[in-house]
Amino acid sequence: MKKTLIIFILSLFIGIQVYSQELYCQVQINTQQVQGTDKKVFETLRSAVFEFMNQRKWTEYKYSNEERIECTMLINITRRNSSDDFSAELNMALKRPVFNSTYNSTLLNYVDKDFRFTYVEYQPLDFIENTHTSNLTSVLAYYAYIFIGLDFDSFVQSGGNPYFEKAESIVNAAQGSGEIGWKSFDSQQNRFWLVANLMNPTHSNIRKFMYEYHRMGMDVMYSDNVKGRAAMLKAVNYLVEVKNNYPNLFFLQLIMDAKSDEFINVFSEATSSEKTRAMNALKKLDPANASKYDEIMN
Repeated sequence: MKKTLIIFILSLFIGIQVYSQELYCQVQINTQQVQGTDKKVFETLRSAVFEFMNQRKWTEYKYSNEERIECTMLINITRRNSSDDFSAELNMALKRPVFNSTYNSTLLNYVDKDFRFTYVEYQPLDFIENTHTSNLTSVLAYYAYIFIGLDFDSFVQSGGNPYFEKAESIVNAAQGSGEIGWKSFDSQQNRFWLVANLMNPTHSNIRKFMYEYHRMGMDVMYSDNVKGRAAMLKAVNYLVEVKNNYPNLFFLQLIMDAKSDEFINVFSEATSSEKTRAMNALKKLDPANASKYDEIMN
C-alpha cells in the first residue's frame, strides 16, 4: 500500500515537472537612465513581468520543459514620468532550436521604442482578451503571441495564424487607448505594422521563408547539409520576391537584423555557385550593409 502511494505521488510530481507553459522568457530591467529614484519597484516589476510571460497559459497545447519557446526581454527604462508611470524601450530576442543540434537560430531581434506604461507595485498584472485594460499587459501579451506565432511558423507552414490573429485583436482593442505604438500613423515600424506585415496575404512569401528556411533547411542540415543549404537559399529568394514588390517592408528588415550573421555563416560553406547567388540575394535584401555579405566569398 505504501509503495503504491509513493508511486502515485511520484507520478504526480513527474507530471508537474514534465509539462510547462509555452514560454521561457528571461526578463531584465535596466534603470541606468533613472538614477536617484527608488529602485525597489523595478525588482517587483521584473518579477511580475517574468510571472506574466512564463506562468500564463497562452495556447491549448502542452509543452515539455525542453519544448518551451526561448525568448528574452530587456525593459530599458528611459524615464520615470511619475511614481508609477514609465517610458521605456523593450529589447527582445526570440530563438528557435535547430533539430539534432545545440544551435539556436534567432527568429526575431527587435527594439520597441514606443513603450510607455503604468505599474503600481504589487498590483497584479491583469489581461483580458479583446480588452485594453493596461498598456503594460497589452504590450506583453501582444509580444507573447508574436513569439508563439513565429515559432509555430518555423515548424508548420502558416502555423502561427491563430496567434497572429490574437496579436491583431490586441492591436484593435488598443486603438482608442491613446497609447503610442498601436496605430498605423504613429510610425511605419511599430506593433501595428509588425502584425500587419505577418497577416497580409500579399506578403505570404515571408511566411513561406519562415517555414522552409527552418524546417526544410536548418533542420535538415544535420543529415544532409547540401540539401538543407539548397532549401535555405530557395527560401531566401522568397524574400527577394517580397523585396522587389515591397522594398520598404518592415518585417523584411527585421529578418535581416536577426539573421544576417547566420546567413553569412551558412552560405560561406556553400558551393561557388551558391555563394554567388546567396551574396547577390542578400545584397538586394540589405543594401545598407551590402559590403558585409562579401564575407560569404572568403
